[in-house]
Amino acid sequence: MNNNNRTGVVDDSETVISNAGQPNIICKCLKRRKVMWFTFTIIALVTIITIPIVIYKTKKTKTEETSTTEETTIEITTEPTITSTPTSSTSMLSNSTSSSTTSSPTSTLSNLASSITFTTISPSATTTTVISKWTITGSMNVARRTHTASILVNGLVLVAGGSSTLINVLNSAELYNPWTGNWTNTESMNNGRSYHTAVTLANGLVLVAGGFTGASYLSSTELYNPTLGTWTNTGSMNNGRSFHTAVTLANGLVLVAGGFTGASYLNSAELYNPMTGIWTNTGSMNIARYDHTAVTLANGLVLVIGGQTTGSVVLNSAELYNRSTGIWTTTTNMSIAREYPTAVTLPNGKVLVTGGESSDGVYLNSAELY
Repeated sequence: MNNNNRTGVVDDSETVISNAGQPNIICKCLKRRKVMWFTFTIIALVTIITIPIVIYKTKKTKTEETSTTEETTIEITTEPTITSTPTSSTSMLSNSTSSSTTSSPTSTLSNLASSITFTTISPSATTTTVISKWTITGSMNVARRTHTASILVNGLVLVAGGSSTLINVLNSAELYNPWTGNWTNTESMNNGRSYHTAVTLANGLVLVAGGFTGASYLSSTELYNPTLGTWTNTGSMNNGRSFHTAVTLANGLVLVAGGFTGASYLNSAELYNPMTGIWTNTGSMNIARYDHTAVTLANGLVLVIGGQTTGSVVLNSAELYNRSTGIWTTTTNMSIAREYPTAVTLPNGKVLVTGGESSDGVYLNSAELY
């Protein structure tokens, strides 16, 4: 009896022990699952954090490469920065698993983040850039200088007037076809003229104004009709002038300003109305000038720049014309006085002024922005 009882007791105790081990196994399984989920969460967080960093560094590298590329260079050796991917997910998983079983979630995240490294590789890469170049096209029928060139509504280019020698002033005109590269003669102007101006009007006609015949300074103006290929006289300016400027205003009128009469420098300005063919005086500039340049600004004002004035003084001054009021106002001066400069309005609204001749007779390669 006693032995059987002992045996029974022993059997009962063994049963109790085996029953007590089951919760421990379940707890261990739950802990492992928590570790796995925790590890997965850490990996996901690190991936989410890492991807934007890699993308940012890649974009920054491409931007730096682009900024260092020169258009005038045929071959450029660059050193792009390539960011490697983080350490493998397997190593991160093992690190996070082992650390999660021995440390708190905070320390696990810290250890995992510190285990991610980025390696910078600087290979030598070669980029080939095509250089824009000039090519010879068809030659004009007549050699000329101090002429004008205007783009027509049909895409052809009209070249008119100028001089073939110091004393031979031309009235001939030619058309350039950009599709064939050929020049063809068109009807000649009614007057030979050089140092004149030409602008294309809103109606498609080309207005040629003023100029020098070799003996006198012209007030006459002519219109070229690209459809008919003919020239017709239109109203004359109030002053004969050459070395002046002409710009088309937003309202369709043409503003002519400054110039030289052969006896004096002009500060006067006139407006041409294409609807009536009549010239009317408008406000005069503050300074008489010729050999200047003029551009229309994005706000509709006209900017007149540089040139030469009485006493052969080369100017760095500039003025603005307001078509609404007909008044000129001075604006800031250029850094350098310039005669014969060129100016263009850029897409961003600024004006680029280049070159010209200084008051010392030096030809300039400098440029300024207004």
